[in-house]
Amino acid sequence: MPGFVGILHVDLHLPAASSLKEKRKELRRVKAWMTKGGYAVAETEYHDLWQRAALVLSTPSQSLGEANERLEAASRRLHSDPVALVAGEARQIVRAPELLYGTPAEEAS
Repeated sequence: MPGFVGILHVDLHLPAASSLKEKRKELRRVKAWMTKGGYAVAETEYHDLWQRAALVLSTPSQSLGEANERLEAASRRLHSDPVALVAGEARQIVRAPELLYGTPAEEAS
């Protein structure tokens, strides 16, 4: 079985944040529950904006179905957060061998 990696990119709006310090506090809280849930997470964009953040989280899984379930669970949790509003999201699931060896499109270029 090849294994899969689920990836979720989320743009967040933090309307109550009135400083970078408040934004960081809320992001630490969100990132803490993601990490406890077995997700790897990183803030990737908008580091200098008070009320906006982009997070990428990933989760390894043994099956495509499990990867979908884990991404759906993370999305539901983010959408239910009372402070961080989801402004947009994108999902991707990659087979583990493609991470090591590249996809056919990458090999052709």
